[in-house]
Amino acid sequence: MAPQYYTVTWDQLHRDARALAWRLIDAGPWTGIVAVTRGGLIPAAIIARELECRLIESVSVETYNEESIGQPVVTKAPTAAGDGTGFLIIDDLVDTGTTARVVRKLMPKAHFATVYAKPAGKDIVDTFVTEVSQNTWILFPWDTDAAPQFVAPIARAPGRGT
Repeated sequence: MAPQYYTVTWDQLHRDARALAWRLIDAGPWTGIVAVTRGGLIPAAIIARELECRLIESVSVETYNEESIGQPVVTKAPTAAGDGTGFLIIDDLVDTGTTARVVRKLMPKAHFATVYAKPAGKDIVDTFVTEVSQNTWILFPWDTDAAPQFVAPIARAPGRGT
């Protein structure tokens, strides 16, 4: 089945991240937040502000290359979070659950929340705001310009020698 695309604007992402914060506020208090890079960084910043949480850690798991999925590799562990006790894990999206399973294994006692969730991964997270179909490719605002299409990072521009 061909993928369908769903464009998320900056305004919509901000509203949806705040909606996620509303769902999380009474589940705290939180010792800290772990942002799953890169997609979870901006939602985590919004949620940290709304929950007045100042301790922010990150975890980096590489799984995607453009629109294809590879084997997960932890390139930065969330050392400050320990086993996750009292921590809130934030990501933009749970898709197949590949990244979420790796992160969950690193911090089994954390509360895992995502802004968006697909059916194959939604049972791995504890809280999410919006469910989208499995064949939907979400175009986040950092992946697009004014037009709803994928835009390559500047580092991949012709002539950059990479």
